Amino acid sequence: MWQSDDMADRRGAKRPTVSVPDDWPAHPDLTLALNGMGGFDWDLDSGLMHMDPPALEVFDLPPSEYDDRPETLNTRVPAHEASRLDALVARALKDGSDSYGAYFRVRLRDGGLRWTHTQGSIRRDRSGRPRRIIGVVRDASHEYTHAAERLAVDEERRRHTSVVERTTAALAHARTVREVIAVLADEQGLSRLGAENIILGLVEAGRIRLVSEGKAGSFVPDLEYTRVGDEFPMSEVVRTLTPRYVHSRAQFRNNYPRLWHAIEPLNVNSAAYLPLIAQGRPIGVIGLFFERESSFGDQERNVLLALGSSIAQSLARAMLYDQEHDLAAELQQAMLPRRIPGVPGAQIAVRYRSARMGRDIGGDWYDVIPLPNGRVAAVIGDVQGHDTQAAALMGQLRIVLRAYAAEGHSPATVMGRASAFLNELETERFATCIYVDADLTTGAARIVRAGHVDPLLRHAEGLCRRLPVAGGLPLGISSEFRRLDYPVTTVQLAPGDTLLLCTDGIVERPGIDLDDGMRQLAREVRDGPQDVQQLADRLCGADRAGDDDMALLLMRRLGAPEHDTVGRFRQHIAPADPEGLSAARHMIRAAVRAWGAAERSEEIELVADELITNALLHTDGEAVVNIRMPHSVERRLRLEVEDHSSSLPRRREPGEAGVSGRGLLLVDRLADVWGVEPRGGGKCVWCEFNCP
Repeated sequence: MWQSDDMADRRGAKRPTVSVPDDWPAHPDLTLALNGMGGFDWDLDSGLMHMDPPALEVFDLPPSEYDDRPETLNTRVPAHEASRLDALVARALKDGSDSYGAYFRVRLRDGGLRWTHTQGSIRRDRSGRPRRIIGVVRDASHEYTHAAERLAVDEERRRHTSVVERTTAALAHARTVREVIAVLADEQGLSRLGAENIILGLVEAGRIRLVSEGKAGSFVPDLEYTRVGDEFPMSEVVRTLTPRYVHSRAQFRNNYPRLWHAIEPLNVNSAAYLPLIAQGRPIGVIGLFFERESSFGDQERNVLLALGSSIAQSLARAMLYDQEHDLAAELQQAMLPRRIPGVPGAQIAVRYRSARMGRDIGGDWYDVIPLPNGRVAAVIGDVQGHDTQAAALMGQLRIVLRAYAAEGHSPATVMGRASAFLNELETERFATCIYVDADLTTGAARIVRAGHVDPLLRHAEGLCRRLPVAGGLPLGISSEFRRLDYPVTTVQLAPGDTLLLCTDGIVERPGIDLDDGMRQLAREVRDGPQDVQQLADRLCGADRAGDDDMALLLMRRLGAPEHDTVGRFRQHIAPADPEGLSAARHMIRAAVRAWGAAERSEEIELVADELITNALLHTDGEAVVNIRMPHSVERRLRLEVEDHSSSLPRRREPGEAGVSGRGLLLVDRLADVWGVEPRGGGKCVWCEFNCP
């Protein structure tokens, strides 16, 4: 049966008719009006623009006030909006466009502004010339309101995201807990978070220790430590591992009466307490306090949770860094001498500062070893590397050097045996070192240097200079190349003189040459306090914190300075030691100029060079140079060169082709007076210069 009906339907059976309204379909004008739209027809040839009543209603313009001229609309369209709209239409007419659209504002009769949208269709003749524009205008105020709300929501979301991103970026550079606190709680951090104040507490053995109270004046002594079981917001957060939000001051007062006395004087109306969780356990709590009351909506809570997670990661990393750094420092200190023995005749200060890098352990060390007969050994060194092996080798080397020194070996032997010991350990590490054997009774100091930076010497009168000590290869390397004969440099420490030994961490800086660093250090020593403890504190100040360890040893020879002299120094020069001769020239030049005798510095240096060269060429053994400037009206500088030969020099006139005999002639011409004195197993050639 149903098949027959279907077939009948297919053969064209009539369907039932449906009744429709009499005014169906609606006229386009009605459609536009019901949708808040009006139409316009702009004849470009005559310049007249017809606008229907709905269009005039959009402009809030009665039909009686409109004369079909576009200029009349200027009473409703602000000038800058009209200029923008005219430019848009002119561009569309010129570039061949078929249509255009634009949003603009209309000023209503009550003075308010309404957002409006227009869409125009451009009709052109066959030549492409525009003849008419037919279009619509509509009230777009609701559309704009919704768009503005969306923009506001998007802007708020971007602002919250920016808070998390900028805080996370700032925390990325924080290594220590103190630096994390600085990022969060300083004025810039508070501004970034939009908070009035921030507090931070760390969980320690069932208690919460407040490590940052935020702004000055916010700290409450009895709240520095609180128990996890107490009725405080931070305690609740740790117990439940969930945030706590306080929406108003009334909630603070009613819910946390024990905390109200601390909150009441502050400009705080709401707060968010966030758990800081790392590896599934609470490590702390952060409290953010706001000047405004807040309901803390879902979006803001999500942002705060993300912020808490970022802060927790940074804090966990910083706590680990602090623990590792403390462990490294304690291990390093355990390897260094527990105390520096008192040494008669000297004032000694030592300092050690670890590197900034967390668990890195340096190989810097120092030691002071009392020796028989009023002597003392001062040692400073640096093992290659920054790890536990470097620290272990440092401890072994320090003990070995102390043992060899205590056995009474000479400085060169002590250094050679220490190098052989390090090489036998087969560590593939080397160490630099400087060893000083000082006789505090006479002031003579023998110095051996193994690849280390030169020492500095500050004289009692204030002059500070670098001692260019003859050096050998670093410990371990010298043994590898069988070069264990370390040269010895002898200097004279006058009463009041201070010898400075340091590792390169105190002078090396990124982008700064080592020599420049040494000169800067010499200036600081020269201008620093006389007391070696105070001087050591200044030299190891916070501004020198760097990526390398640093060790410092200062030794000042006690005794009344020799006030009968403006200054003096003494230098031993070994045979066939061009570096020693060059160092003596440099020191003589620096001393003479520092003592105010710069006018005769070239003459004095030339005479000294001649006398030293003669002593080294014509005698056996080393030459000893003494130079001093006594206090006197005449200001007469005295230069002495000692050697181990008893043969006295004779002045003679050289032949026309002679090459010898000219030295004493030069001395006689340049010095004001000179002479020769026998001294024990040798002699002393001296000369004096008047220095006005």
